[in-house]
Amino acid sequence: MSKKSPTSTARPATREDFERILGSLEDPKVIDILELNPSVADLEEAAMCMAGDQDVLAKSGHHVSAVAAKVVEILTAEEEEPEPSRPAT
Repeated sequence: MSKKSPTSTARPATREDFERILGSLEDPKVIDILELNPSVADLEEAAMCMAGDQDVLAKSGHHVSAVAAKVVEILTAEEEEPEPSRPAT
């Protein structure tokens, strides 16, 4: 029986992992993602999807995890801006 190393991608992701894998992120997005308890592998999958490499994953028979998909959703969510008011005519 083999043990996973502490550097395994199955371990929970830390803020340092976020910065290394996804780059600098706004704090609210980091908080939302941390609430998902993603693993390093989840962040790596999300980064591949963000880079447009989900086709590579699909061709290899690997499907993106639900957590990675949610991370992508959080990262790609647009900030809701109020629609500009139109002048009365």
